[in-house]
Amino acid sequence: MKEEIEKQMADLKAQVDSLSQNQPENKISMIVFSGDLDKALAAFVIGTGAVAMGMEVVMFFTFWGTPLLRDKLKKVKGKDVMGAMFGAMLPKGTGEVKLSKMNMAGMGTTMMKSLMKKKNVASLEQMIEMAGELGIKIFVCEMSMDLMGFKREEMISYPDMTYCGVAKFLEQAMESKIQLFI
Repeated sequence: MKEEIEKQMADLKAQVDSLSQNQPENKISMIVFSGDLDKALAAFVIGTGAVAMGMEVVMFFTFWGTPLLRDKLKKVKGKDVMGAMFGAMLPKGTGEVKLSKMNMAGMGTTMMKSLMKKKNVASLEQMIEMAGELGIKIFVCEMSMDLMGFKREEMISYPDMTYCGVAKFLEQAMESKIQLFI
C-alpha cells in the first residue's frame, strides 16, 4: 500500500513539473490581417497596452495588413506588372487607410481622424512609432510580400522588424498566453 502511494505521489510530482515547464510566456501574439484604419488602431492599442502591463508583444502582418507598413516616401523599381498593379491599388502607408465601416467615400475616415486629433488620441503613425519605442516586435509575412510584389526597401524603418514565414510566427504564438487575429 505504501509503495503504491509513493508511486502515485511520484507520478503526480512528475505531472506538476511537466505542467510548470510548459507554461506559456507572458506574451501576446497578434495576426494583423486587416489594413483597415480602425482595426489597425485596435491592434496597436492592444499591443501598447499589453506592453504597459509588462507583456512581450509580437505582431505578424500578413495580406491586407502588410501595406500599412509601406513607407509613402520610398519608391522602388524593378517590380513586375502584378507587383506594380498591387503597389498602385493598395494603400501606401498609414495615411491612405480607411475605416472598415462608415467610410462614406472617405468622409467617415476624415471625421474619425479629426475626432481623434480633437480628443488627443494618437494617430496610427504615432501608434506605430510608440510601438517601436516600447519594443513591440513586428513580423512581416514574406509570402504576402511576394504575392503583392512588395520589396523590403519600400517598408518603413522600424527598430524590430523581421521578415518571416508563418512558422516563425507560430513558434511565437505557441509560447504566448494570448493569441489574437485582427
